[in-house]
Amino acid sequence: MFKRNAFLFGYNKKRRFIARELEKEPLNLILVVDDEPSYNQAKEDGFREVVFMDLTDDELLEKLKINENDYLVCVMTDHYMNVFLTLSLHSIFPKAIILALSDSPHTTQKLKMAGASRIIDLYQVSANRIHNMLHKPVTTKLIERLFSPEEEFSFKEIEIPENSPIDEVMVDDFDFSLHNVILIGMIDKRLSNQFIFVTSGLENRFDVGDTLVCIGYNEDLERFKEFIQPM
Repeated sequence: MFKRNAFLFGYNKKRRFIARELEKEPLNLILVVDDEPSYNQAKEDGFREVVFMDLTDDELLEKLKINENDYLVCVMTDHYMNVFLTLSLHSIFPKAIILALSDSPHTTQKLKMAGASRIIDLYQVSANRIHNMLHKPVTTKLIERLFSPEEEFSFKEIEIPENSPIDEVMVDDFDFSLHNVILIGMIDKRLSNQFIFVTSGLENRFDVGDTLVCIGYNEDLERFKEFIQPM
């Protein structure tokens, strides 16, 4: 049976969950990264097809042999690079389906202009909205399953209490995928209760009194809450 390809551009601990979900689908998953640490991390995590290349080089992008029915998922942590890559891919492969991740309305507008077929806007994310955006079956079932209204999937705010196992742990050092939840952002008391998206690029630390905003299946969120707030 012929399988379509899914090219995931960008990889790190925060993007691992997306790659794992794509692995479950009837697709050939290829990770494409532009830095050695990401390449080594992907290999260490067990992904077989990982390409290390300069994503600003159009000639190298053309060599990926992307077909018009393939899925191109742009999740680069640098939103400027994400927009640039989306523009390049749309120019080279105009018929391919491009799904891009955005962390602000401004970036969303840029991605639309760059040619993204679908945009997951973390600034306005909600279960129904994303499900409606991805109503066509040609889109990757990754996000469709995650945000389908048929699943018990929701948001949860979890405050970090004293003696929590994540107190004083750096955000980048904690693997949320092990708990099957996704961290959207946090209210950092050290920064005057400001809400911070995980894509902001800031180096943050979990502290007592901080509030985490996570999404996931209800059962996983409850188990994660019990882990964060041990009796």
